[in-house]
Amino acid sequence: MISLSLKAQDIDRQKIYERHKVVLTSVDTLNALTVGNGNFAITVDITGLQTFPLHYQKGISLGTQSNWGWHSFPNHQEYNIEMTLDTVTLLEKKIPYAVQSKIPVKREAADYVRQNPHRIHLAQLGWHLTDEKGQKATPDELKNIFQELNPWEGTIKSSFTWHGYPVEVETFALQDHDAIVVQIKSPLLQNSQLGITLSFPYPSDTFLDEATTYRENESAYLTHEFNSSLTAFQFTRSLDSLTYFTSFNSSIPIKLESSDKGFVLFPRDSGSSWQFICQFSPQKKEGILIEYEELKAQSIKSTTNYWREGAIIDFGNTNDPRAHEIERRMVLSRYLTKVNCSGSIPPQETGLTLNSWFGKPHMEMHWWHVLPFMLWGNTTVFTTQLDWYFQGYDGARKIAQRQGFKGIRWQKMTDPWGGETASSVGSYLIWQQPHIIYFTELLYKHFPTQEVLDRYAILVENTGLFMGDFLSKDPRSKIYHLGPHIIPAQESYDPKTTLDPTYELTYWRWGLKTAQQWRKRQNLEELDDWNEKLNHLAPLASSNGLYWATASHPHPYDDFKTLVDHPSVLGAIAMVPQEAFIDNEKMRNTLRIIRDHWQWESCWGWDFPLAAMAAQRLGKGKMALEFLLHPAKKNTYLKNGHNYQTERLRLYLPGNGGFLIALARMAMDSNLGGFPKEWNIKAEGFLSDL
Repeated sequence: MISLSLKAQDIDRQKIYERHKVVLTSVDTLNALTVGNGNFAITVDITGLQTFPLHYQKGISLGTQSNWGWHSFPNHQEYNIEMTLDTVTLLEKKIPYAVQSKIPVKREAADYVRQNPHRIHLAQLGWHLTDEKGQKATPDELKNIFQELNPWEGTIKSSFTWHGYPVEVETFALQDHDAIVVQIKSPLLQNSQLGITLSFPYPSDTFLDEATTYRENESAYLTHEFNSSLTAFQFTRSLDSLTYFTSFNSSIPIKLESSDKGFVLFPRDSGSSWQFICQFSPQKKEGILIEYEELKAQSIKSTTNYWREGAIIDFGNTNDPRAHEIERRMVLSRYLTKVNCSGSIPPQETGLTLNSWFGKPHMEMHWWHVLPFMLWGNTTVFTTQLDWYFQGYDGARKIAQRQGFKGIRWQKMTDPWGGETASSVGSYLIWQQPHIIYFTELLYKHFPTQEVLDRYAILVENTGLFMGDFLSKDPRSKIYHLGPHIIPAQESYDPKTTLDPTYELTYWRWGLKTAQQWRKRQNLEELDDWNEKLNHLAPLASSNGLYWATASHPHPYDDFKTLVDHPSVLGAIAMVPQEAFIDNEKMRNTLRIIRDHWQWESCWGWDFPLAAMAAQRLGKGKMALEFLLHPAKKNTYLKNGHNYQTERLRLYLPGNGGFLIALARMAMDSNLGGFPKEWNIKAEGFLSDL
């Protein structure tokens, strides 16, 4: 039987995490490993550092990223968002949208605001490994490879031999500073065949920045200073208008040589052991003293405290290989979301591991990124990220004002400061809008205080004002509709004609109703406008006992070839709190059709947990488990735990987040929620969802 949340169980958490250590015995470019703290992370290759970035650039590329490291290319043409606007007309109202126009000057402006600002790779730190003739090592020359990520500790141990010489490396990240700490042991240190390359990639203007682009003679843009003992160096990098600092503190004296990409550092000592710390900062700071064992102990303590604070499921009492795989994905998804997504701002879809979409967060995905932290008991991460909405408030307000709506219209693709991006798809997406109401309502459910109401009321109220004003009234039927000029989460519909998508319309109804409830909690009168629209909101489109994806595209199941992209109709029950909006029997019929006929290879990583959550809420536990383990390519979880999508997108953290949300709900389900009774699982520490 399952043991429900909040009851303490006899669970050995360390044992669970450590039975899913990631072990590599060969160079595997899709399974690079990452250490970090949620605001900073570094991804390393089989050597424990970033020695072979070109070799890994078509796998999990070797990045070093932070939540503060953002850069913009010089804007000589003074491009701005207003230059990208295109106007649509709805019921005689003209609404400007920031789009990717075919008109050259507008397209160039759109390209610039999409690409800028962008997250940068702070540096690459690799081994400078050469033979006696000065030839650099190649990946295929490494022998006796063994690398292990211990997710319980957050440490990576790497060992190999090169030309018969052994090399042992240990790597971890500090949890309270943006820094990596490394120890290496090798006789190669004694004859200057082993040093460190500290390189500084230049940001690219491409969708996927893999930290392999450099401008000519990068060292000319770097300055450095060092202490008298030659054990501490500080590098200052000028990157157009951005300046930041890299501090390198060593256990032994080092010598420095310039290179085209940065610097090479060699130990001056003739010993066989070397420890160092490399710290990155937007402000000039004193370097951290290299007390290796003390720093390691502090990092491990912080990491293990995080695991103990949060929830856990123990699948160890069964030999069913499905349970083992579910547990592996659970442990590694928890690790990857902590390292990549637990920082102070909403993460990008590839976290701090590599850049995609110019490193920018996508706010419709924030539900998938941040909700796991609340459900798994790491509430501080959840509340910290909610603070971003105050940072993004002004940008969201400007969008609504420009378009002639009340309140705030939340950005789709944004940046730490709430900037807006031009997109012919993203600008028409709306399903991110009610997310903040969902988050704050969940917070209030668990912490029903006046303090919560006072803090977040401005966000809930102004989100609701836009949602109410955005509805359009049919002058003949007097019914309020959502759309057109919208793109639903299933992005395969024309925004010009899309009307009343089932998921978004259900979410809209719940969001407005909840915003009204927040007013009542604050002893404010209900808004008549909201009640009018809730009472006359369009019904959900359905026929033959099935829900349609949108009201504007009837009979969507006549041609199964159209069942592509996200099956977002399931979001109406999987992602929206249930308040009698959905006919469960219709949704069960819809779920069966989707299971049997959807083009699952066209889906994304979060679609499989989406379907699992729909099945769980409809009492189909066995089906929920089948969806979580669906054999589709985009539901692949690599050895390192990353959710692989395509050659273009080799990792996708919304998949990991969705998997954790589904597991949390299943663990809280008193009917076992999809876990076979004979698995005899234990669970504790979960907080219930809405």
